[in-house]
Amino acid sequence: MPGASNTHDPAPATGLRAKIPNALTILRLILAGVFFALLELGLRGVDPWNEPDDRRTWVLLVALGLFVIAAITDALDGFLARKWNAVSKFGRVMDPFADKILVLGAFVSLAGPLFWQVGVNGAPGLQVSGVAPWMAILILARELLVTSVRGFFESQGVDFSADIAGKLKMIVQSLVIPLVLLLLALADMAPGSPARWVIDISVWATVVVTVVSCAPYVLKGVRAGRGLIHEP
Repeated sequence: MPGASNTHDPAPATGLRAKIPNALTILRLILAGVFFALLELGLRGVDPWNEPDDRRTWVLLVALGLFVIAAITDALDGFLARKWNAVSKFGRVMDPFADKILVLGAFVSLAGPLFWQVGVNGAPGLQVSGVAPWMAILILARELLVTSVRGFFESQGVDFSADIAGKLKMIVQSLVIPLVLLLLALADMAPGSPARWVIDISVWATVVVTVVSCAPYVLKGVRAGRGLIHEP
């Protein structure tokens, strides 16, 4: 029967259920702001990487906790919006925006001067996070490209929802950032140490996954573009 496939769809959410997913998105933005402020205020003006520093440890651990909670709200608001049929125009815009602010902002911070260890006794300096500035630029470029391509083709009526590669990329990024913070807080970061290897391999793997995840969107855009060109 026509429409039979929709008989089990929940009615549009009302009341508190309609507000909770958007509230979680707003909470994620607030947590992201506190996360960045904590790193800036907690690590600025000190040299925490050459000597043991209790303040560095608690700043990084609290920042890790904030990031994990924010990442959980990302998974939860989407799940609840679909379960309760509470998808809104606000959520469609602000949910991916909050995701990008949290994850991309974290990579920019990790690539910045707060995570630069000044060399001592003639030794070269080190980006202790393992995230070089060019890596952050590459990750940003990927997101800008995919967002631009998706925005254009969705305005033309082409479905450009996230695929498995995009979801895998988000999962990897959301796991590696707290891993880096945890190791920086608790482990020995000396060159050649196990923690140093874990950070460097994890960050490089994240960059590779991020870049490769762009390919399906580019190919889809090329195919969709050809279809638009040949439309009567």
